Amino acid sequence: NAMGMSKALMEKCMVSKARMQNKGETIFCATRYGNVMASRGSVIPLFVSQLKKEEALTITDPKMTRFLMSLDDSVDLVLYAYQHGEQGAIYAQKSPASTVGDLAQALKEIFDSKGLVRTIGTRHGEKLYESLISREEMARVVDLKDYYMIPADNRDLNYAKYLSDGEENISQLDDYTSHNTERLNVNQVKELLLDLDYIQEELKNI
Repeated sequence: NAMGMSKALMEKCMVSKARMQNKGETIFCATRYGNVMASRGSVIPLFVSQLKKEEALTITDPKMTRFLMSLDDSVDLVLYAYQHGEQGAIYAQKSPASTVGDLAQALKEIFDSKGLVRTIGTRHGEKLYESLISREEMARVVDLKDYYMIPADNRDLNYAKYLSDGEENISQLDDYTSHNTERLNVNQVKELLLDLDYIQEELKNI
C-alpha cells in the first residue's frame, strides 16, 4: 500500500544520502519493523473490543502470521541504532511471530471468553505473512545476536554488468518473514500480551 511504499522510498533516500557523506560527518541509518503490538494498525485492540462486547472475533485467515514486537522492543531498536549506527545501515529486530488464530485464542484465554471465532476471509491486499528482510538483503546481512544489520548497498550504478555477474548464494536464501522466524505457541503469546500495559489496563476495566 501507499504507506509501505513510502517507507521503502524513505529507506532508499536515506541510503542515497548516506552514500554522499564523508567520513566523520552525520551518520544516516534507519530501523525497520512490522506492527507494534496494540498500536494503531494492530489487530489486538479490535479483538479486545470484540471480546469485551461479547462479540465473535473476526479473523481473516487463522493461518496468517505476524511478528510480535512490543513498544519497548521498538524503542530499544531505535536506541540500538543510535548507539551503533553505521553509515547507510538498516537495523531490524529478530522478532518472534504468531498465527492470528493463536493470537485470538491467547486473548480469549486472557479475557476468559468462550465466544466464537468467525473466519471472514482474506481482505483486499492482505498478506499471508510479513516480510521484514528480502533474500537479497539476507545475503549480506550482519547478525548482531538480537538484531540484523543490513549494510548500505554501495554498489556503483553501472547496471550493465549485473546482466552478466549475479550472486548464486541469493538463490539459496529466503526472505526473513513471520513464517520462518521463531513461532510462539498460545501460552507464549499470552506471556507477551500480559506484559503489555494496554492489556493490563483493559483487564482492570472489565
